[in-house]
Amino acid sequence: MLLSLFVTTIALASEDGDVEGAFSMLGMWQHAGFIARAVIITLMLMLVGSVLIAFERSLAFSKARKTSIKLASAIVGKLQNNDISGALAVASDEQFKAAYLGAVLRPGLAEMSLRVDDYGLQNAHRAIEKSLGEEVSKFRNWGMTALATVASTAPFVGLFGTTFGVINAFQGMATGGGGLASISAGISEALITTGIGIGVAVVGVWLFNYFNMKIDKVTEDLASAEADFEDWAAKLVQQRHAPAAK
Repeated sequence: MLLSLFVTTIALASEDGDVEGAFSMLGMWQHAGFIARAVIITLMLMLVGSVLIAFERSLAFSKARKTSIKLASAIVGKLQNNDISGALAVASDEQFKAAYLGAVLRPGLAEMSLRVDDYGLQNAHRAIEKSLGEEVSKFRNWGMTALATVASTAPFVGLFGTTFGVINAFQGMATGGGGLASISAGISEALITTGIGIGVAVVGVWLFNYFNMKIDKVTEDLASAEADFEDWAAKLVQQRHAPAAK
């Protein structure tokens, strides 16, 4: 019924000059009631918040990746020389604090520095697993929850305004005798809030999926780094405990 009413309104727009302005963005805002305006403002705040979160997450991912690459370049020499204490000092440097690669290297090296044997290797594995979970959780922070919330609730926020827009349209019909001018404001409220709600939800879904993809990539990098570190540590244990040649 709402769609039929909207089509009829468009078809008759040329017959009523007073309605022309009501179908511009400014006209719909001017004719919108308090609730519709509150809904639009809420949706705009949700959109701005999503964009700010996306900007912050982009900076965080970029910094973590660049710092991890620098850490890998700085520590590779120490690992090749089996210098555990030196490698741990590099990994613990403040400049590499943001590197997600440090989530593998710091706990693993700390355990291996205590004892280079099978027990140390097992302890390193447990410490790394715990650190990896914490590192991934840092990337799935409140910002990701907020993006998911915007994506899932924005259409319903828009429909809240739509409901009152339809109510206003019927009230206009009741008080104005059903003329085009009496119902155009309510129809514009109903359509604009629905449209904005869907648009904000689409942006939220795109951003949420994009950063989920980034998190999956970080998780893959961490898993690969963990495998490489444990392979290096296992070879180191074998070297330290290999029987001396006679």
